[in-house]
Amino acid sequence: MKAEMTERKRLEYALLLIARQHGASTEAAQVAAEALERWRASEPANELAAQAAMAGWAQTDGSALQGDMPMPATQSARAQQTRRRALSVLGVAGVAGLAGMLGRWHWLQPLEQIALHTGHGQQLSRHLADGSQLDLAPGTDASVVLYRQRREIHLRQGEIRLDVAHDAQRPLEVHTALGRVRVLGTVFSVALRPTGLQVSVAQGRVAVWQQARMADQYPDAMLGAGQGLRIYAGGELAHYSLNASDVGAWREGWLVFDRTPLTEVVARWNDYLAQSMVLDDGASLQSLRLTGSFKLREPAIFIASLSRSLPVRVEQLADGRAVIRRR
Repeated sequence: MKAEMTERKRLEYALLLIARQHGASTEAAQVAAEALERWRASEPANELAAQAAMAGWAQTDGSALQGDMPMPATQSARAQQTRRRALSVLGVAGVAGLAGMLGRWHWLQPLEQIALHTGHGQQLSRHLADGSQLDLAPGTDASVVLYRQRREIHLRQGEIRLDVAHDAQRPLEVHTALGRVRVLGTVFSVALRPTGLQVSVAQGRVAVWQQARMADQYPDAMLGAGQGLRIYAGGELAHYSLNASDVGAWREGWLVFDRTPLTEVVARWNDYLAQSMVLDDGASLQSLRLTGSFKLREPAIFIASLSRSLPVRVEQLADGRAVIRRR
Protein backbone atom coordinates (compact mmCIF):
# COMPACT_ATOMS: atom_id res chain seq x y z
CA MET A 1 0.00 0.00 0.00
CA LYS A 2 2.88 2.34 0.80
CA ALA A 3 4.45 1.77 -2.65
CA GLU A 4 1.07 2.43 -4.30
CA MET A 5 0.63 5.70 -2.41
CA THR A 6 4.14 6.78 -3.41
CA GLU A 7 3.38 6.15 -7.07
CA ARG A 8 0.11 8.08 -6.79
CA LYS A 9 1.81 11.04 -5.12
CA ARG A 10 4.43 11.11 -7.86
CA LEU A 11 1.70 11.07 -10.47
CA GLU A 12 -0.24 13.85 -8.73
CA TYR A 13 2.87 16.02 -8.47
CA ALA A 14 3.65 15.52 -12.17
CA LEU A 15 0.05 16.48 -13.04
CA LEU A 16 0.32 19.68 -11.01
CA LEU A 17 3.51 20.76 -12.79
CA ILE A 18 1.96 19.99 -16.17
CA ALA A 19 -1.20 21.92 -15.26
CA ARG A 20 0.92 24.89 -14.12
CA GLN A 21 2.48 25.06 -17.60
CA HIS A 22 -0.95 25.30 -19.23
CA GLY A 23 -2.83 27.50 -16.80
CA ALA A 24 -0.46 30.23 -15.60
CA SER A 25 1.54 33.17 -16.92
CA THR A 26 4.34 32.64 -19.40
CA GLU A 27 6.95 33.20 -16.70
CA ALA A 28 5.27 30.82 -14.23
CA ALA A 29 4.80 28.21 -16.97
CA GLN A 30 8.53 28.34 -17.75
CA VAL A 31 9.38 27.89 -14.06
CA ALA A 32 7.06 24.86 -13.89
CA ALA A 33 8.54 23.36 -17.06
CA GLU A 34 12.08 23.68 -15.71
CA ALA A 35 11.00 22.22 -12.36
CA LEU A 36 9.40 19.26 -14.12
CA GLU A 37 12.54 18.58 -16.15
CA ARG A 38 14.73 18.64 -13.03
CA TRP A 39 12.30 16.39 -11.16
CA ARG A 40 12.12 13.89 -14.07
CA ALA A 41 15.91 13.65 -14.26
CA SER A 42 16.37 13.13 -10.51
CA GLU A 43 14.93 9.58 -10.35
CA PRO A 44 13.83 6.90 -12.85
CA ALA A 45 10.52 6.57 -10.98
CA ASN A 46 9.87 10.29 -11.49
CA GLU A 47 10.40 9.90 -15.23
CA LEU A 48 7.90 7.05 -15.38
CA ALA A 49 5.35 9.09 -13.43
CA ALA A 50 5.85 12.14 -15.67
CA GLN A 51 5.31 10.12 -18.84
CA ALA A 52 2.16 8.54 -17.42
CA ALA A 53 0.88 11.97 -16.33
CA MET A 54 1.53 13.47 -19.78
CA ALA A 55 -0.31 10.57 -21.41
CA GLY A 56 -3.27 11.13 -19.07
CA TRP A 57 -3.24 14.90 -19.59
CA ALA A 58 -3.32 14.42 -23.38
CA GLN A 59 -6.54 12.42 -23.01
CA THR A 60 -8.32 15.04 -20.86
CA ASP A 61 -9.67 18.55 -21.31
CA GLY A 62 -6.85 20.62 -19.86
CA SER A 63 -8.89 23.82 -20.13
CA ALA A 64 -10.60 22.85 -16.86
CA LEU A 65 -7.38 23.81 -15.09
CA GLN A 66 -7.13 27.38 -16.43
CA GLY A 67 -6.03 29.81 -13.76
CA ASP A 68 -3.21 30.25 -11.31
CA MET A 69 -2.05 26.84 -9.99
CA PRO A 70 1.04 27.21 -7.79
CA MET A 71 3.41 24.28 -7.39
CA PRO A 72 2.92 22.40 -4.10
CA ALA A 73 5.88 23.34 -1.95
CA THR A 74 4.10 22.29 1.25
CA GLN A 75 0.95 20.49 2.35
CA SER A 76 -0.80 23.84 2.95
CA ALA A 77 -4.56 24.29 2.51
CA ARG A 78 -3.95 26.09 -0.81
CA ALA A 79 -1.68 23.26 -2.08
CA GLN A 80 -4.27 20.68 -1.10
CA GLN A 81 -6.98 22.69 -2.86
CA THR A 82 -4.78 22.89 -5.98
CA ARG A 83 -4.29 19.12 -5.92
CA ARG A 84 -8.03 18.58 -5.71
CA ARG A 85 -8.54 20.86 -8.72
CA ALA A 86 -5.97 18.90 -10.73
CA LEU A 87 -7.45 15.57 -9.75
CA SER A 88 -10.94 16.72 -10.68
CA VAL A 89 -9.91 16.86 -14.33
CA LEU A 90 -9.10 13.16 -14.48
CA GLY A 91 -11.44 12.07 -11.73
CA VAL A 92 -10.45 9.76 -8.90
CA ALA A 93 -11.05 6.70 -11.08
CA GLY A 94 -8.91 8.18 -13.85
CA VAL A 95 -5.99 8.84 -11.52
CA ALA A 96 -6.34 5.37 -10.03
CA GLY A 97 -6.28 3.96 -13.55
CA LEU A 98 -3.18 5.96 -14.41
CA ALA A 99 -1.51 4.83 -11.21
CA GLY A 100 -2.30 1.24 -12.13
CA MET A 101 -0.93 1.81 -15.62
CA LEU A 102 2.19 3.34 -14.12
CA GLY A 103 2.66 0.33 -11.86
CA ARG A 104 2.26 -2.11 -14.74
CA TRP A 105 4.51 -0.04 -16.96
CA HIS A 106 7.19 -0.04 -14.26
CA TRP A 107 6.79 -3.82 -13.87
CA LEU A 108 7.39 -4.35 -17.60
CA GLN A 109 10.57 -2.25 -17.76
CA PRO A 110 13.92 -4.11 -18.21
CA LEU A 111 15.97 -4.77 -15.10
CA GLU A 112 19.21 -4.98 -17.07
CA GLN A 113 20.30 -4.34 -20.65
CA ILE A 114 23.72 -5.30 -22.00
CA ALA A 115 25.26 -4.89 -25.45
CA LEU A 116 27.88 -7.56 -26.28
CA HIS A 117 30.35 -7.60 -29.15
CA THR A 118 33.54 -9.47 -30.02
CA GLY A 119 35.99 -8.57 -32.76
CA HIS A 120 38.37 -10.65 -34.85
CA GLY A 121 40.04 -13.39 -32.81
CA GLN A 122 38.37 -12.14 -29.62
CA GLN A 123 36.37 -14.20 -27.14
CA LEU A 124 34.30 -12.83 -24.27
CA SER A 125 32.81 -14.33 -21.10
CA ARG A 126 30.00 -12.57 -19.26
CA HIS A 127 28.25 -13.53 -16.00
CA LEU A 128 24.68 -12.21 -15.80
CA ALA A 129 22.84 -11.01 -12.72
CA ASP A 130 20.47 -14.01 -12.90
CA GLY A 131 23.40 -16.43 -12.53
CA SER A 132 23.67 -17.39 -16.20
CA GLN A 133 27.03 -17.55 -17.98
CA LEU A 134 27.55 -16.41 -21.58
CA ASP A 135 30.62 -17.08 -23.74
CA LEU A 136 30.95 -15.32 -27.08
CA ALA A 137 33.00 -16.58 -30.02
CA PRO A 138 34.82 -14.09 -32.29
CA GLY A 139 32.73 -11.93 -34.60
CA THR A 140 29.63 -12.06 -32.40
CA ASP A 141 27.11 -9.26 -32.02
CA ALA A 142 24.37 -9.71 -29.41
CA SER A 143 22.38 -7.99 -26.68
CA VAL A 144 20.85 -9.16 -23.40
CA VAL A 145 17.63 -7.84 -21.87
CA LEU A 146 16.51 -9.15 -18.47
CA TYR A 147 12.90 -8.50 -17.43
CA ARG A 148 11.05 -9.46 -14.25
CA GLN A 149 9.02 -12.08 -16.12
CA ARG A 150 11.40 -13.21 -18.91
CA ARG A 151 14.97 -13.15 -20.18
CA GLU A 152 15.93 -12.38 -23.78
CA ILE A 153 19.11 -12.59 -25.83
CA HIS A 154 19.14 -11.13 -29.33
CA LEU A 155 21.84 -12.69 -31.52
CA ARG A 156 22.51 -10.76 -34.72
CA GLN A 157 25.58 -12.73 -35.82
CA GLY A 158 28.21 -15.10 -34.45
CA GLU A 159 27.99 -17.77 -31.76
CA ILE A 160 27.16 -17.85 -28.04
CA ARG A 161 27.53 -20.70 -25.57
CA LEU A 162 25.00 -20.36 -22.74
CA ASP A 163 24.96 -21.93 -19.29
CA VAL A 164 21.49 -20.78 -18.21
CA ALA A 165 20.49 -20.51 -14.55
CA HIS A 166 17.20 -22.36 -13.99
CA ASP A 167 14.22 -20.10 -13.35
CA ALA A 168 10.81 -21.58 -14.11
CA GLN A 169 9.17 -18.16 -13.72
CA ARG A 170 11.52 -16.47 -16.18
CA PRO A 171 12.26 -18.56 -19.28
CA LEU A 172 15.18 -17.46 -21.41
CA GLU A 173 14.80 -17.03 -25.16
CA VAL A 174 17.45 -16.48 -27.83
CA HIS A 175 16.06 -14.50 -30.77
CA THR A 176 17.69 -14.56 -34.22
CA ALA A 177 16.65 -13.62 -37.76
CA LEU A 178 16.06 -17.31 -38.58
CA GLY A 179 14.35 -18.50 -35.39
CA ARG A 180 14.25 -18.51 -31.62
CA VAL A 181 15.23 -20.91 -28.85
CA ARG A 182 13.55 -21.19 -25.43
CA VAL A 183 14.98 -22.74 -22.26
CA LEU A 184 14.45 -22.73 -18.50
CA GLY A 185 17.95 -23.85 -17.53
CA THR A 186 20.47 -25.73 -19.63
CA VAL A 187 23.83 -25.62 -21.43
CA PHE A 188 23.74 -25.10 -25.18
CA SER A 189 25.10 -22.98 -28.01
CA VAL A 190 23.45 -20.92 -30.72
CA ALA A 191 25.28 -19.84 -33.86
CA LEU A 192 23.95 -17.53 -36.58
CA ARG A 193 26.01 -17.48 -39.74
CA PRO A 194 25.31 -16.72 -43.42
CA THR A 195 24.66 -20.44 -44.00
CA GLY A 196 21.95 -20.58 -41.32
CA LEU A 197 21.14 -21.07 -37.65
CA GLN A 198 22.69 -23.88 -35.57
CA VAL A 199 21.56 -25.00 -32.11
CA SER A 200 23.63 -27.55 -30.13
CA VAL A 201 22.60 -28.87 -26.70
CA ALA A 202 25.03 -30.13 -24.06
CA GLN A 203 22.62 -30.39 -21.10
CA GLY A 204 18.87 -30.07 -20.55
CA ARG A 205 16.26 -29.44 -23.23
CA VAL A 206 15.46 -26.54 -25.55
CA ALA A 207 12.56 -25.69 -27.87
CA VAL A 208 13.27 -24.24 -31.31
CA TRP A 209 10.98 -22.26 -33.61
CA GLN A 210 11.70 -21.23 -37.19
CA GLN A 211 11.43 -17.53 -37.95
CA ALA A 212 8.29 -17.95 -40.04
CA ARG A 213 6.51 -19.77 -37.19
CA MET A 214 7.83 -17.96 -34.12
CA ALA A 215 4.31 -17.01 -33.03
CA ASP A 216 3.12 -20.63 -33.05
CA GLN A 217 2.40 -22.35 -29.76
CA TYR A 218 4.17 -25.57 -30.71
CA PRO A 219 7.90 -25.54 -31.54
CA ASP A 220 9.41 -27.00 -34.68
CA ALA A 221 11.81 -29.12 -32.63
CA MET A 222 12.59 -30.19 -29.06
CA LEU A 223 16.27 -30.93 -28.50
CA GLY A 224 17.92 -32.80 -25.63
CA ALA A 225 21.54 -33.34 -24.59
CA GLY A 226 23.68 -34.53 -27.48
CA GLN A 227 21.25 -33.25 -30.13
CA GLY A 228 21.53 -30.38 -32.57
CA LEU A 229 19.52 -28.66 -35.28
CA ARG A 230 20.46 -26.62 -38.32
CA ILE A 231 18.00 -24.20 -39.89
CA TYR A 232 19.41 -23.25 -43.27
CA ALA A 233 18.86 -19.83 -44.78
CA GLY A 234 16.38 -21.38 -47.21
CA GLY A 235 14.26 -22.79 -44.38
CA GLU A 236 15.36 -26.46 -44.46
CA LEU A 237 15.81 -28.25 -41.11
CA ALA A 238 18.51 -30.84 -40.43
CA HIS A 239 18.88 -32.74 -37.14
CA TYR A 240 22.23 -34.14 -36.05
CA SER A 241 23.93 -35.83 -33.10
CA LEU A 242 26.91 -34.41 -31.26
CA ASN A 243 29.30 -34.96 -28.41
CA ALA A 244 28.11 -32.79 -25.52
CA SER A 245 31.71 -31.81 -24.70
CA ASP A 246 32.09 -30.30 -28.18
CA VAL A 247 29.47 -27.59 -27.51
CA GLY A 248 31.46 -24.36 -27.31
CA ALA A 249 34.77 -26.23 -27.67
CA TRP A 250 36.36 -23.02 -28.99
CA ARG A 251 36.43 -21.86 -25.36
CA GLU A 252 39.05 -24.57 -24.75
CA GLY A 253 41.03 -23.78 -27.91
CA TRP A 254 39.42 -26.22 -30.34
CA LEU A 255 37.35 -25.94 -33.49
CA VAL A 256 35.12 -28.99 -33.94
CA PHE A 257 33.33 -29.78 -37.20
CA ASP A 258 30.76 -32.46 -37.89
CA ARG A 259 29.84 -32.74 -41.56
CA THR A 260 30.23 -28.97 -41.68
CA PRO A 261 30.20 -27.25 -45.11
CA LEU A 262 33.73 -26.28 -46.13
CA THR A 263 32.64 -22.69 -46.70
CA GLU A 264 31.58 -22.47 -43.03
CA VAL A 265 34.76 -24.23 -41.87
CA VAL A 266 36.91 -21.63 -43.62
CA ALA A 267 34.77 -18.77 -42.29
CA ARG A 268 35.16 -20.00 -38.71
CA TRP A 269 38.94 -20.36 -39.07
CA ASN A 270 39.14 -16.87 -40.54
CA ASP A 271 37.63 -15.48 -37.33
CA TYR A 272 40.99 -16.31 -35.69
CA LEU A 273 43.64 -16.13 -38.45
CA ALA A 274 45.72 -13.03 -39.11
CA GLN A 275 45.88 -14.03 -42.81
CA SER A 276 42.53 -15.27 -44.07
CA MET A 277 42.09 -18.46 -46.06
CA VAL A 278 40.44 -18.02 -49.45
CA LEU A 279 38.14 -20.35 -51.38
CA ASP A 280 39.04 -20.26 -55.06
CA ASP A 281 35.54 -21.18 -56.24
CA GLY A 282 32.94 -21.26 -53.49
CA ALA A 283 30.27 -22.77 -55.71
CA SER A 284 32.34 -25.83 -56.66
CA LEU A 285 33.38 -26.35 -53.04
CA GLN A 286 29.92 -25.82 -51.54
CA SER A 287 29.05 -29.53 -51.47
CA LEU A 288 32.19 -30.49 -49.52
CA ARG A 289 31.81 -31.19 -45.81
CA LEU A 290 34.44 -31.71 -43.14
CA THR A 291 34.49 -33.68 -39.89
CA GLY A 292 37.28 -33.33 -37.36
CA SER A 293 38.72 -31.51 -34.35
CA PHE A 294 41.58 -29.01 -34.71
CA LYS A 295 43.62 -26.92 -32.30
CA LEU A 296 43.22 -23.21 -32.83
CA ARG A 297 46.93 -22.71 -32.18
CA GLU A 298 47.88 -25.06 -35.02
CA PRO A 299 46.22 -23.77 -38.22
CA ALA A 300 49.12 -25.15 -40.29
CA ILE A 301 48.19 -28.69 -39.26
CA PHE A 302 44.59 -28.03 -40.31
CA ILE A 303 45.67 -26.69 -43.69
CA ALA A 304 47.97 -29.66 -44.27
CA SER A 305 45.17 -32.11 -43.42
CA LEU A 306 42.68 -30.62 -45.87
CA SER A 307 44.15 -32.24 -48.99
CA ARG A 308 44.10 -35.62 -47.20
CA SER A 309 40.48 -35.26 -46.07
CA LEU A 310 38.85 -33.62 -49.11
CA PRO A 311 39.40 -33.44 -52.90
CA VAL A 312 41.15 -30.07 -52.65
CA ARG A 313 44.63 -28.65 -52.89
CA VAL A 314 46.00 -25.70 -50.92
CA GLU A 315 48.30 -23.09 -52.45
CA GLN A 316 50.20 -20.49 -50.49
CA LEU A 317 50.19 -16.96 -51.89
CA ALA A 318 53.08 -14.51 -51.60
CA ASP A 319 51.11 -12.40 -49.10
CA GLY A 320 50.82 -15.39 -46.76
CA ARG A 321 47.20 -16.31 -47.51
CA ALA A 322 46.20 -19.88 -48.28
CA VAL A 323 44.00 -20.50 -51.31
CA ILE A 324 41.88 -23.67 -51.39
CA ARG A 325 41.12 -25.03 -54.85
CA ARG A 326 39.16 -28.04 -56.02
CA ARG A 327 41.27 -30.92 -57.33
